[in-house]
This record gives sequence, C-alpha cells and structure tokens, in this order.
Amino acid sequence: MKKKNNKNKLKIKIPDINIDTSIHPKRRQSIYSITSIVVVIDIITKLLVSSKLKEDSALTIIPNFFSLYYLKNTGAAFSLFQNSLIFLIILSVVILLVLDNYIKKEKNMTKLTEVSLGLIMGGIYGNLVDRIINHSVTDFLSFKIFNYNFPVFNIADICITIGSIILLVSLFIDYRKEKRNER
Repeated sequence: MKKKNNKNKLKIKIPDINIDTSIHPKRRQSIYSITSIVVVIDIITKLLVSSKLKEDSALTIIPNFFSLYYLKNTGAAFSLFQNSLIFLIILSVVILLVLDNYIKKEKNMTKLTEVSLGLIMGGIYGNLVDRIINHSVTDFLSFKIFNYNFPVFNIADICITIGSIILLVSLFIDYRKEKRNER
C-alpha cells in the first residue's frame, strides 16, 4: 500500500463570522416604518393644502385659535436660515446619515427611542423632499394662543418636535436606570 502525501492537501481557511449584534432587523424595520408613514402623511397634507389654498391665504377653522395658512418657508424652524436651501439640504442629509448609522449600530434601543427616531427621521425626510422639489417647505398649521401668533408649521415639524421630546425623555429614563443599577 502506498502512503498518501499529506503535504499536497488543500487547506481551506474558514473566515471569521461576524455576527451582527446591533438592533434586531425587525426593530429597525419598525423605525423605518414609522419614518415612511410620517413622510407619506406629511407629503399628502402638503399637497392637499397647496392644491386647495392659494399661497399666503388662510382658512379659519376655529376663530382666534386655529387656521390653515399656506405659506412657503425658505428657511428652517422659526424662519432661521432663510434662503439657505443648499445648506439645509446638506444639513438634513448629514443628520439622516448620523441617525441611520446610530440605528444600525445601537444594541440596546428601547421602544420609546425607536418611536422617537422614526418620528424625527420622518419629519426630516418630509421637509427634505419638499426642499428638493419645491425649493422651500410648505407650512400651513397656524395657531393663535393668547393673542400670540405662533410660527406656522407642518406635520414634519410636529413629528421632529415630538420625536425630539420623546428621545430626551427616553434618554433621561435610561440615564436614571443606569444610575439606579450602579448603586
């Protein structure tokens, strides 16, 4: 019998398997689902307002409290950065990329944080689409509170604001839990 030559055996190296320990894909999907719903609602409401009202006109819903007031905002919240279209588009894209990267890497994300990120990203995308297509953002929700005319805003703005508040509350709750666990 002949001995087999072990020197000529084919050696196969099995690569290391990287297991993704970040947020579960279904949980990530819930964030992007919320984002998508917000974008759709925001775009539909902006289209409705722009098709039913003339620019700079108002439709009173509740006298001395709430009106639909259609205007084009070339800036950001509270009319900051007026006529800074390119800057606002770049800023929006950068923030979206940072949030998306955070979502993909974060391992322990609460439901509250998921909801908040979905709302924030949906609002940013909604206004970003408006800026890219119309070179401005359609605002239409106008409130008068105690004779103060609050700045006109839209659904995207509401979602960014509520999402940011929820995110702060979530971070505060997480911080308190960590402090309690340290004791």
